[in-house]
Formats: sequence, C-alpha cells, structure tokens
Amino acid sequence: MSHFAVFDLGSNSARMSAWRIEEGEPTPILKMKEMVRLSEGMGDERILKEDAIDRTIAALKKFKEALTEFEDVTVAAYATAATRQARNQKIFLKRVREEVGIELQVIPGTKEAELDYMGVINTLPVQNALIMDTGGASTELILVQNRKMQNLISIPFGSVNLTERYLHHDPITASELFNLMAAVNRTFNGIWWLRKAQNLPLIALGGSNRTLAKIERRKEKFRDFEAVHGFRMYTPEMNKIFNEILDANLEQRKAIPGLSKERADIIVGGLIPVVTMMRYLDSDRLIFSQNGLREGALYEHLQGVQKVIGGVTEVAPEK
Repeated sequence: MSHFAVFDLGSNSARMSAWRIEEGEPTPILKMKEMVRLSEGMGDERILKEDAIDRTIAALKKFKEALTEFEDVTVAAYATAATRQARNQKIFLKRVREEVGIELQVIPGTKEAELDYMGVINTLPVQNALIMDTGGASTELILVQNRKMQNLISIPFGSVNLTERYLHHDPITASELFNLMAAVNRTFNGIWWLRKAQNLPLIALGGSNRTLAKIERRKEKFRDFEAVHGFRMYTPEMNKIFNEILDANLEQRKAIPGLSKERADIIVGGLIPVVTMMRYLDSDRLIFSQNGLREGALYEHLQGVQKVIGGVTEVAPEK
C-alpha cells in the first residue's frame, strides 16, 4: 500500500488531494482547499505580492502537515498560471523550497490542459465535448472528439485578472460588462478550431464555473449541493443564475446560497468566459466536473507505475 498526493497551486486557490493506492486502485482519503489569491495585485508588472506569497506558503505548510499521518507518500506539486506569469517566480519557488520543503513544478498551460483532460475522460462518459477550465489567471480549452483530445489551448485570463482588468465598480457598470464580454469574445474568435465544437456540450471545471451548479443545486434543495460531478445544467438555467448574480451588488452576491463569500468579488469575471462560450458555441447544456488537474495527475501517476511484461500488465512498485 502506498499514498499519492497532488498539490495544485492556482492563481486563486491552493488545493490538495490525496489517495491510498492498493494493488493499483486509488481510494480518496483527503481533500483540502485554501483561498490564497496568489495572483492578487500582480497587474501588468507580473510580480507576486508579499502578502499573497505568505498566504500561499502558510497553505502549503498546512497541506504538508496533513500528510504526516500517512506512510509512503509520493507528492506531485504543480503551480499554474500565476506562478507561470510571475517575474519573481524564482524567488517564490526558492521560498517554497526552503520554508515548506517541497519542489513546486511550474507547468505550462498545455500540460495543465492535458491533465484536465485526463481527469475528465477517466471519470465522465464523454464522447464529444469542449472542456473548459476557468481558473484565477488562465482558462484551458480542450476539444474532445470520440473521447480523444484533438486540440487544446491555454488562454492567460481568468476570474482574478479579468476582474482586476475590467471590473472596477460596485455595482458593475454596463460599459465594464460590455468591454469584458467583447474582449473575451474576440479571444474566442481567434481560436480557429473552436468552430469544430459548435453545438457540443461544454464540460465546465474550475471554482467559478462549479459555482453555477452549486447555486442551482441549492435552489433545487439537493442534500449535498456541492457534489456537482456529472451534474447537467441547461442554458436557460445558467442564464437565469448569471442574471441574478449580475443584478446584485457585492454584499448581495455574498448572500446568494451556493456562492462562496470568498468568491463573490470575482464571480462575474469568473463566469464571463463560460457564459460567452455557451453563446459562441450555441450549446444547450453544461456538464460539470469536479475532476481536473489533480485527478489527471493521479491517472498519469498510475500509468507511470505500470509496466508491460510479455503482454501482461503488472503493477510495479512505486518509487
């Protein structure tokens, strides 16, 4: 028996998932999340701020401490958009190495998209779809045809940097909203292969996107409203919830059931990509996934510990 854990350091949140692995079969044992806002205030200078770094290091220490009760733990630690874009990346990584004792691997957006695909394709019955993972400072798009990954891209915008760039008033003004939606739509127009995703379902990952499902499930009085994996939402329901969020000011958004208070200030910027994409594709439904980068890293790990001998697949000892 062994254990495998993934640290996923995004621009808005830091997350950790861990599994027990017995005879090649994973069992979830631990999930943790901290809203660290690593990309907060980076701006055009692309500098990670001291307060954001301190919050992030504190969260990573908490994750590492939680793993001490388990034996034989392999840890994969990934940093995504905020760290990718940071000009002081080396200084930040050195602090993490010295203060936390882990080696953060800064992965390109294309690798993030590949791991998202692995997490989705191994846990949802997907045939043809567009996967969209909206994070704090990047959005990954993956076109799936016949369960195969055909095209992918990582776009350097997400809930935090879109909010900081375009939305400066509370309530949000009509001109701010128009400028933001127009900019996102222009970006999508420049991705030639998106036309192949016309009318396909959109599989939504990321905290902002999953908020739509949580709000809807609270309205429908689901017992576990946060269990959104595989949950479907049709375009009219999505538009109704988005209109409700748009009509509210910040304090009113904090009171919406299913919408985290910590996400209320960036939720409009976080939802613009998915709302715009649904109209762009003329898609009629959203399918939500709770599995993405971390679960993709798990399946990649499981593949890596297998070896084929004489046509027979065996589970090799993990290192």
